[in-house]
Amino acid sequence: MEKVTKPFPKERRYEKIIVIGKYIIGGIALLLVVLGGLYYVSKTSVPIQNTQPPPTLGIAATSTYATSTYSIVYPSDFSVNDSYAYDQFGEKKLIHGVKFMIPMTMATGTNLSASDTGISIEQLPRAQRCTGDIYIPDNVKAQKVTDNGIEYSVATTSGAAAGNFYEEEVYAITASHPCTAVRYFIHSSNISNYEPGTTQEFDRTKLIETFDTIRRSLTLHQ
Repeated sequence: MEKVTKPFPKERRYEKIIVIGKYIIGGIALLLVVLGGLYYVSKTSVPIQNTQPPPTLGIAATSTYATSTYSIVYPSDFSVNDSYAYDQFGEKKLIHGVKFMIPMTMATGTNLSASDTGISIEQLPRAQRCTGDIYIPDNVKAQKVTDNGIEYSVATTSGAAAGNFYEEEVYAITASHPCTAVRYFIHSSNISNYEPGTTQEFDRTKLIETFDTIRRSLTLHQ
C-alpha cells in the first residue's frame, strides 16, 4: 500500500519560513557589526612606539669597558689605556685606573692636545669618605652635585705652564665602594701662540658634553 505524505498546514509553513528568515537576518546583522568593528579599529589604532632610550652617547660606534666593579660605554674611536695611573701625588701615591683618550681627529686644527686629554675612571679602595677633593693634590673644596639621580662630590682645579693650560674636574660617586671617581683632564695651549688663521679654539662645550655622556654611562657593580 503506497504511503501518502501529508503536506504541512499553510500556517506552519509560514512560521518555518519566518524563523529561517530571522536566523539569516540575525547572521547578516552580526557580520555587519563585526566588520564595522574591524574597520573602526583599523582607523583609530595607534602603532606601538619604541619607548627605549637612544643608544648611549648618541653615536653609532661605541664600545664597552668592564671590570669586576664597573662598566662604562665610550666612543669606539677613543683609545684605552688600562695601565693608567694618576701621578700628581707622587710615585708612592699613584691612583690607578683606566683612561679613555680622545682621538687625534678631535684635536686636529685646534689648540687642544690629544696626547693626554681624556676621561679616566679611578678608584681609592681605602678611602673613608668618597669625595672629589681627595683625588686632587691642590687644596680645593668639593661640592655636592646630583646628576641623573646620582650624587657626586665634585672638585675642580686648573693650572698653566709654558703656554699650556690644564683643567681637571673630578666626579667622585659618594656612595661607591670602593670609592670610584671620574676625572676629566683637558690639556690645551695658548691660542695666541699660533699664527692667525692656522688654528681654531677647541670646542670646550662639546668636549665637556662628550665627557658628561661617557660619565653618565658608568654602571657600578657592587
